[in-house]
Amino acid sequence: MQKIKLNIGNRIYPLSVDEKQEEILRKASKKINEMINDYESKYAVKDKQDSLAMCALQILSQSKIFINSDDKETVEIGNKIEELKNLIDSRLEN
Repeated sequence: MQKIKLNIGNRIYPLSVDEKQEEILRKASKKINEMINDYESKYAVKDKQDSLAMCALQILSQSKIFINSDDKETVEIGNKIEELKNLIDSRLEN
């Protein structure tokens, strides 16, 4: 295990990770920060919490768990998440 620090949404998160995970986690945090910046520029979002919530919704709604699942409940949850994402997107645009 090694200790790393990741910056996500202008906050530092210290983690202990296996060496195999480090690159994946660094790429993930970079992608999240890119998504945050995208939401902030597209929708003039000022609160990092809102940006992070939108990132979480987008990532989960695109997750293979929801896309490839035959489980009716999981599909329904995915659909609800997509509806929430669209609702938030429309509110942020106004």
